[in-house]
Amino acid sequence: MLSPLEKLGILADAAKYDASCASSGTEKRKADAQSLGSTSPGMGICHAYAPDGRCISLLKVLLTNYCSFDCHYCVNCVSSNVPLARFSIQEVVELTLGFYRRNMIEGLFLSSGIIQSPDYTMEQVVAVARSLRTEHGFRGYIHLKTIPDADPLLLAEAGRYADRLSINVELPAPRALAELAPQKDATRIRKAMGTMRLHIDDAREAKAKSTKAPRFAPAGQSTQMIVGAEPSTDAEIIGTSQTLYASYGLSRVYYSAFSPIPDASRMLPLTAPPLMREHRLYQADWLLRFYGYTAQEINSAAPGGMLDLTFDPKMAWALENRADFPVDINTAPREKLLRVPGLGVRTVERVLDIRKYRKIRIADLAKLCRSLKMILPFVVCTDWRPKALTDSLTLRDRLKPGAQQLALL
Repeated sequence: MLSPLEKLGILADAAKYDASCASSGTEKRKADAQSLGSTSPGMGICHAYAPDGRCISLLKVLLTNYCSFDCHYCVNCVSSNVPLARFSIQEVVELTLGFYRRNMIEGLFLSSGIIQSPDYTMEQVVAVARSLRTEHGFRGYIHLKTIPDADPLLLAEAGRYADRLSINVELPAPRALAELAPQKDATRIRKAMGTMRLHIDDAREAKAKSTKAPRFAPAGQSTQMIVGAEPSTDAEIIGTSQTLYASYGLSRVYYSAFSPIPDASRMLPLTAPPLMREHRLYQADWLLRFYGYTAQEINSAAPGGMLDLTFDPKMAWALENRADFPVDINTAPREKLLRVPGLGVRTVERVLDIRKYRKIRIADLAKLCRSLKMILPFVVCTDWRPKALTDSLTLRDRLKPGAQQLALL
């Protein structure tokens, strides 16, 4: 019989393959004398980072790593020979409360393998959240991984207790999912995501009319795609992400580089993709969500459908679209400034604010930005104009990591 600590070692390790947990975007609940926890950040063990840079501490664990499904890419599939463990509902509740009281976590990320049936598993997951909220007054963050095949009433109940819900599409191409995860169905997954969006949208509209309206997953829903387990290109992955954001109003799409597992199916690759590929997909995702790029624009700078591993997608696009530069820092609209390599959203907002009162010079850019090397070939300001726009190949060589500083003046 395994001790709770031994179970935690197995089930926390098994949960590491799920990237889709971050607690940004939720509402802050008021704590009182009868409640416990808070969604606001505090001291503790770091498990994830929010998009705004805050450190988020979560107990990230599976209810069980046993699963009746046989998804070939998953280390917890039924045919795997990994050590198995299972928590009871009460054990997860006690662990969450115990870690919180020790100031080690801010909340819980809970997923599970499929036990007996999707409905039974979802009932167990929801029971943990229900106990924390209603029996213990827990006001910390809860993220529940939901099961698309479960009864819609169970998914609706999950949204009442969780800050965020996630349903993983797993793979970017339905054909690949059918081959590598025969018990999962892309159509059912997307139908469940659509139902979830309706619940979230309805709750937000009701909340706008009355603060007493019932809550439903106020931090929205997210999903995850495994990268490199099948032949989908980065262009296909980015295109899928754009569709998911538009169709289901997702808060985040997470990308997880495939990790080869022992005794894996012969249908899987023998080696993992470079981690830089996963990183570039996250950068491309940022461009979709915050910088006004379309998938088509990002993919236009991805020859063969694969993102450039040397340059981030924004720089790669700028190098392929030299006719759009240089941009005048003092007159260009916000959407043009967001296309300049090296200028982030916050920096652009500061530029727009400063130039209301005076002209911006190189010295100002040096204070606002991390690297003038990346910016100056693409901008004009009061005391700077590129003498000549060098051809893309020459500029690529000069901007590569480790290359000597550009001879700017």
